[in-house]
Amino acid sequence: MKLSIVLPVFNEEHFIESILERVRQAGLPAGMEKELIVVNDASTDGTERAVEVFRNAHPGMPILYLKHEKNKGKGAALHTGIRQATGDFVIIQDADLEYDPREYKRLLPPLLEGVADVVYGSRFMGGGPHRVLFFWHSIGNRFLTSLSNAFTNLNLTDMETCYKLFRREVIQGLDLCEQRFGFEPEVTAKISRIPGVRIYEVGISYYGRTYAEGKKINWQDGLHAIFCILKYNLFP
Repeated sequence: MKLSIVLPVFNEEHFIESILERVRQAGLPAGMEKELIVVNDASTDGTERAVEVFRNAHPGMPILYLKHEKNKGKGAALHTGIRQATGDFVIIQDADLEYDPREYKRLLPPLLEGVADVVYGSRFMGGGPHRVLFFWHSIGNRFLTSLSNAFTNLNLTDMETCYKLFRREVIQGLDLCEQRFGFEPEVTAKISRIPGVRIYEVGISYYGRTYAEGKKINWQDGLHAIFCILKYNLFP
C-alpha cells in the first residue's frame, strides 16, 4: 500500500528542507510506502533550489516535483498534486512546520481498518502539544467549523485543519474549484454530499507559527471561507 503526500509550497526556502526531512523520516505502518508530491506555486525565493538539493542528497526518496509558472494559490497547487497522486491514500501536508508528519501513523488506522473514507486531524480534540497563539484565530476557526457543520450536518471540530487524509478515489473523484484558501470549506462541503461517506477525526498536535515566522493566512481569507461555505452548500 502507498501513501501520497501532497506538499504545496510558496516561498518556503527557510522551512522546506526541514519539512522534507521530517516527511522522509516519518514512519508508516509496516509494508506501506510513501510518495511525496511537491508543488511549487511559482516561488520567487530559493525554494526550488532547496528542493533540488534535497532530492540530490536523498535519491532513494520518491519525490515528484511540479511547478506552476504563475502563482495560482494553495488550492490550485493542491489540485495539481492530487491529480498526480498514485497512492491508495492521499494526505495534505503544509510546508510551514505547523503539522508533524510523525502523526501520519495516528491518522491512518481508521482507513487501514476499513471503517473510514476520510480522516481529519483535529487541532481541538485531545492530541499532543499545542503552541499557544492567536486567540481570535482560534475563535475564527471554531466559527467557520460551526458554520460549515450547520450546512453539512457534520459534527467536525476542525474543518480548517491542514491534515486531511482521503482514500485516493474519494478525493480524485471531486470536481474542486477553489484556487486559494477556499479549499478547506469546499472539499468539506463536497465530501459531505458523497452518499455513505465515512468521515473520522483524530486529535493531533499543532506547532503554530507567527506572521514574523511566515504565517500567510489572514482575516480576508476568513471572509472568503465564509463565502465558500455558503457557495458550496447553498449552490452545490
